Amino acid sequence: MKNLLSQVNLFPNANGLQGIGKLGSPGSGAVGVFSNFISGVIGVMTIVAIIWTVFNIITGAISIISSGGDKQALENARKKITTGIIGFVIVLVALLVIELIGYFLGLKNILNIQCLFNLISGGTCP
Repeated sequence: MKNLLSQVNLFPNANGLQGIGKLGSPGSGAVGVFSNFISGVIGVMTIVAIIWTVFNIITGAISIISSGGDKQALENARKKITTGIIGFVIVLVALLVIELIGYFLGLKNILNIQCLFNLISGGTCP
């Protein structure tokens, strides 16, 4: 009976890691699924932050209009608008800080997970 391990190539080559599946090939295997998942999560969180900011600004503006001279309602509406804007700025600053850390570490595409896995496996990034 032939040795089954001798038939499986476990060492990296130009097409990524070979073996059971292609772990290193772009868009397929575990690395592709993981990078697509992380990219999707970051994109959804950014979209949710934008929608939440717009919602807070609109409801705060409506509250200002309908406050009717009530100083407490006016102050609450201003706080709501300020909170929405500050939250959005925090999201943007977090993305900027991640990019800045990547720049100082020499990883120009730090938010591109697929590129990071290519660098780890000895490949290059576009």
